[in-house]
Amino acid sequence: MSTDTTEKVLPYDDVVASFDPVLGLEVHVELGTATKMFCGCPTTFGAAPNTQVCPTCLGLPGSLPVVNKVGVESAIRIGLALNCSIAEWCRFARKNYFYPDMPKNFQTSQYDEPIAYDGYLDVDVETDEGVKTFRIGIERAHMEEDTGKTTHQGGATGRIHGADYSLVDYNRAGIPLIEIVTKPIEGTGKYAPEVARAYVTALRELLRGLGVSDVKMEQGSLRCDANVSLRRTPSDTFGTRTETKNVNSLRSIERAVRYEMTRQAAVLEDGGSITQETRHWHEDTGITTSGRSKEEAEDYRYFPEPDLVPIAPSREWVEELRTSLPENPAVRRARLQQVWGISDLDMQTVLNAGALDVVEDTVAAGADQAAARKWWLGELARVANERGVELADLPITPAQVAGVEALVSEGTLNDKLARQVIEGVLAGEGEPDAVVASRGLAVVSDDGPLLAAIDEALAAQPDVADKIRGGKVQAAGAIVGAVMKATRGQADAGRVRALLLERLGVSE
Repeated sequence: MSTDTTEKVLPYDDVVASFDPVLGLEVHVELGTATKMFCGCPTTFGAAPNTQVCPTCLGLPGSLPVVNKVGVESAIRIGLALNCSIAEWCRFARKNYFYPDMPKNFQTSQYDEPIAYDGYLDVDVETDEGVKTFRIGIERAHMEEDTGKTTHQGGATGRIHGADYSLVDYNRAGIPLIEIVTKPIEGTGKYAPEVARAYVTALRELLRGLGVSDVKMEQGSLRCDANVSLRRTPSDTFGTRTETKNVNSLRSIERAVRYEMTRQAAVLEDGGSITQETRHWHEDTGITTSGRSKEEAEDYRYFPEPDLVPIAPSREWVEELRTSLPENPAVRRARLQQVWGISDLDMQTVLNAGALDVVEDTVAAGADQAAARKWWLGELARVANERGVELADLPITPAQVAGVEALVSEGTLNDKLARQVIEGVLAGEGEPDAVVASRGLAVVSDDGPLLAAIDEALAAQPDVADKIRGGKVQAAGAIVGAVMKATRGQADAGRVRALLLERLGVSE
């Protein structure tokens, strides 16, 4: 079996029958601070290139860094949420390497003294034996700064090879990052790709709940490097690993791990050896390709950062931050599922849609949970998908959705009209009541106009009236449809049907 490259892959079932995978996941999280990690430049996403820079983040001679306190606080809160120990004393280091979008030619990071270490995160994965919990060990969570962004112009691939020239935007250089590194993840077997996805999904949910990052993978706020190696049996030493860089969606994490397992297995089965290297993930073809040989720590010539003092968070401050942590996401999910009385499948659907927060807030605003789920997972999910945005980024609030549902419950709107009201709110036409008034969308509840519309429809379709009188009550749908059309969908269909049968002297 082969792909559109020269690299062979094995069928996945053959891979897991012959090899034991070991994973290592490194997740980089851009913090949502107002300013950069070591200077006062703003961090607004999407600003014009090179407009959010200063001598410090450009690495100009004589400039000195100052640590962002909120960045340190966010790092501690992340560490606590991941069940880590928080260092009583730690410091920054210089990680030396050359890259065009890193203006100082070194990255200010942490090496052997991270601010948080030795934690874990439990994730649930659906297996053949039901849901199984995998405990993912956290080696460390350390602070560092992001690099700039290079764009290669010309050429067909968007990569440097074949490009005419490259542009560098340093707006992102110096933005606070937390790198979360797992311990080797063993014992996942054939579920390794699903475990990788579940871990990043759970981590993203936890970070969003902490409020430390918007964790938008499509904007680079959360990026994952996936390390994969294979060995023949769980008792063997670890195989040689590859690192697939900057995988930027949950689906791609699963696909990249699966592909790399099948590729490595094919190499090993043919008697070859795995090259320790970084690899690039290609979303369009679903494959990885070779990047560069993977450096070891000594290649970076780490040494303590001389321009920054060590950080020694007091135990009082750490405990104060611990008390400020929000409810654990897993505990919260279980609580809401019980309160709402929904199945595991229903809850998973809400989670997969990224709708937990908005549904909870809609219920808190007065809507029934079933109605809240209906609107967010139905009409609003459709709009969000069309616009390519998250549900929470739609220009409608949970309170407004609850307001629309209240109008449905009291009979002012039916579902069809409610969708038009939602459309109006999304278009910026105001609150639901205002949209109803301006568009004239209220349900026609007066029997007089409804009876007139029924009589008109019966006159136009006398054969249908005869069928209904003859006992074919299901034929009433044609008359009800005609009345709904005549009233622009503003009639209560149930009331129309009742009036129609009463008019014809027919009972159900």
